[in-house]
Amino acid sequence: MSGFAASRITATLTRALRGTDVVETFTVLRGELGAPHLAAVPLLPDRGPQAELAARTSAVLDSLHADRQPHGWRITGVPGDDSRQARTLLASDLNAVADVLGAESGADTAPVLFSLLGPVSLAATVHVHNGEKLQSDPGARRDLAQSWCAGVGDLVASLRRNTDGRDAVLVVQEPELERVLTGTIPTASGYRTLRSLPQQEVRGTLTDAVQACRAAGAATVAVDTGTAPARWARDAGAHAAVVRVPTGPTEQWEPLAALHEAGLTLCLDSVPVTGRTPVRSFVDTVVRPWADLGMDPAALLGTVLAPSADISTLAPPELAGALERLTRLCGALTDACSEG
Repeated sequence: MSGFAASRITATLTRALRGTDVVETFTVLRGELGAPHLAAVPLLPDRGPQAELAARTSAVLDSLHADRQPHGWRITGVPGDDSRQARTLLASDLNAVADVLGAESGADTAPVLFSLLGPVSLAATVHVHNGEKLQSDPGARRDLAQSWCAGVGDLVASLRRNTDGRDAVLVVQEPELERVLTGTIPTASGYRTLRSLPQQEVRGTLTDAVQACRAAGAATVAVDTGTAPARWARDAGAHAAVVRVPTGPTEQWEPLAALHEAGLTLCLDSVPVTGRTPVRSFVDTVVRPWADLGMDPAALLGTVLAPSADISTLAPPELAGALERLTRLCGALTDACSEG
């Protein structure tokens, strides 16, 4: 079972957007990313700290909560105003998604994508009671990971209830993975860095997270490892890996080809949707090095394209045009790969 179409290149969104109106934003996303593409539950941090990715993810936790302190989010066992606001906001966002889908006509039952901050990066972002990063406390890391995994079940159930039973695609974002592995996460004071975590522990945490998403019923689980090698997504058992489009020599495509051959779907999330880059130029950027590696261009069918960080700078009125360009790139790349 997969939330991605296998016979063509499709589009989705993995990044935060500008704006404060979820209904307006999701309406635009559905208008431009209807089937076979995948619209995402919008992440709109302009609404305040309770709408940031860390707060949204903390709202998913089971039996743990988060409150806002001067140094950032702190994990606690007791719900406070910030925790309640974040959970209320998440529920409101899912209700808004339900309203938009309910107002649509037609038989589009495409899956809906939802992004979460992964447990490794969440531990490197939030704090414990003494103000230090939670990553510094082995017991707290374990409790947080278990709470994250337990909360995913309710999240997927809520997504399905609010999307008329559509499949859910979960993107587990781990932007801090590289810094966790190399021991460069700063302490709360900023004067030192936290010790790197053992690779075995990190691999186990990621694997447990992916398995929890699968067990909860997610149709597809994608992992974004940030600047860390995407093989971490493969080793964790993900269906898909979120990767950047290589801009250097053909050899930079070899890890992506290896992921494909290991059975993972590629989600290329650095696609230019602003500026004047010609469609043909982008298609060549992808197809030429792929073919130079001896890979069949048709093997790229099933790949997913997502916009670069520039999408997060666009005001809502500009969003539709950028997404329309994205789907045009999908069509052109589908044609090029189909022709071989």
